[in-house]
Amino acid sequence: MAFKGSSLIRATITMILAGGQGERLSPLTKYRTKPSVPFGGKYRIIDFTLSNCLNSGLRKIYVLTQYKSDSLNQHLYEGWNIFNSELGEYVYSVPPQQKIGNNWYTGTANAILQNMNLISPTRAKNVLILSGDHIYKMDYLKMVEYHMEKEADLSIASMYVPQDQANRFGVLDIDENYKVINFVEKPSNPPEAPDKPGFTFVNMGIYIFNTTKLIEVFDKMKAANLPDDDFGKHVIPYMIQEGYNVRSYRFVDENKKETPYWVDVGTIDSYYAASMDLISVQPLFNFYDFDWPMRTKQLQFPPAKTVSHEGERIGRALNSIVNDGTIISGGLVERSIIGSNVRVNSYAYVTDSIIFDNCDIGRHAKIRRAIIDKNVQVPAGIEIGFDTEEDAKKFTVSETGIVVIPKNYKF
Repeated sequence: MAFKGSSLIRATITMILAGGQGERLSPLTKYRTKPSVPFGGKYRIIDFTLSNCLNSGLRKIYVLTQYKSDSLNQHLYEGWNIFNSELGEYVYSVPPQQKIGNNWYTGTANAILQNMNLISPTRAKNVLILSGDHIYKMDYLKMVEYHMEKEADLSIASMYVPQDQANRFGVLDIDENYKVINFVEKPSNPPEAPDKPGFTFVNMGIYIFNTTKLIEVFDKMKAANLPDDDFGKHVIPYMIQEGYNVRSYRFVDENKKETPYWVDVGTIDSYYAASMDLISVQPLFNFYDFDWPMRTKQLQFPPAKTVSHEGERIGRALNSIVNDGTIISGGLVERSIIGSNVRVNSYAYVTDSIIFDNCDIGRHAKIRRAIIDKNVQVPAGIEIGFDTEEDAKKFTVSETGIVVIPKNYKF
């Protein structure tokens, strides 16, 4: 059975889970949900999932929000209000509404269960479920085609991970036909993939359900009084046990690099490492592929510029990403990511750091291995990142010594 192009698109509704609290990313998540944390200077983390949808031709999208969603809702409205409802296209932000009880979302599956009124077999043959807090490039349409060709009840996007590292993930045990025969969350002894010795197939949190089967599974689990809060812990193991056709789909990376790229920036250190990769000579993640554009809200700022004055007041940016509206006036920026509308004043020094929008770095200030969130005025002469013991008295300091200054902080 072959399904191609527009018929696949018409047969699929996309649900993006974007309510993650992201506690390990605090204080960057103090005022926002994890999917709306800035990344790469001008993007939000959710932009990568949404750009994948757009590049895959999938334009019927519900974004399920929950935790501190104000920033995310504003970003979706201002940056992603591009779809034509007259053509059946949309991206809707859907808050939790306690539709089937008195609880907020209690897990990934429960978030979908509480919004089943948005899904019906007559509107969509398939439901594509995505996470809004991962960074990668993927053509979901290829996975939808695989799902329908295999007549699967559930397809799970999976990727190879070295067997000794797979105990951090949900792990799929598959046969030679990629049918899932077992699913275990974070096993101590992960099974080996049948077609790649030394590696294990792990869950990427990307699912395609046959709509009719998804409704059936939820009904059966409710009738049996079984927990159905989480896909990995409850729903997927139940479907395998009951003999549903559960398939593994091997991740096809659109990043055009030798090593597949899929990152969960779940901690300050992993967020910092993924960000710093972007300014390397040959970054692992390719922003500059115009065949797979990454979209976001475009702020209306003038171009970035450097300003030099007499003497040693030379404005320079070396091996850095500098966004619109930023002025480096007599200061030095190196190996850093600078957001929009930032001012780096004379004799200031910023190195190996991430500066979010609307910050002002005062004269003679020195910033090293730091993340400074939005709207922070750094006083003249201050040093951050050179004495982590002293910094830790006032700020969050990660395991590797990254100093994080929260949004709107007042010195």
